[in-house]
Amino acid sequence: MVNRIRLFLALEAAIFIVAALIHFEVILDGYLDREAGTAESIIAVVLLGGLAASLLRAAATRRAGIIAQGFALAGTFVGVTLLFTVGLRTTVDVIIHLLMVAVLLVGLIVTVRTPRPVSGRVTSGI
Repeated sequence: MVNRIRLFLALEAAIFIVAALIHFEVILDGYLDREAGTAESIIAVVLLGGLAASLLRAAATRRAGIIAQGFALAGTFVGVTLLFTVGLRTTVDVIIHLLMVAVLLVGLIVTVRTPRPVSGRVTSGI
């Protein structure tokens, strides 16, 4: 289960990194949004921090996953709200945000359902 949480953290971070690169126009032209790119970069760093904490201390994986994914989901909901109220709604933005929310929700559900470690012991099985 620890590996599943780590996999979700890595996948989620990658999604946010790609979104930031799009919003900084590194990958695609025409989608410049520095504020969104900055927010996505911060969320990616938090998710990578959760992954790093998990790798440094396996017993902290569940807690680090919940904290990092919870922060990311809250930030993404802010982004979705802005996207649909004041933001420039492009097809790319809508798809990216739907993907973010879906992966974060599934990842958070998997993480929350993972049993808490007993006496600091963690199984690394998938």
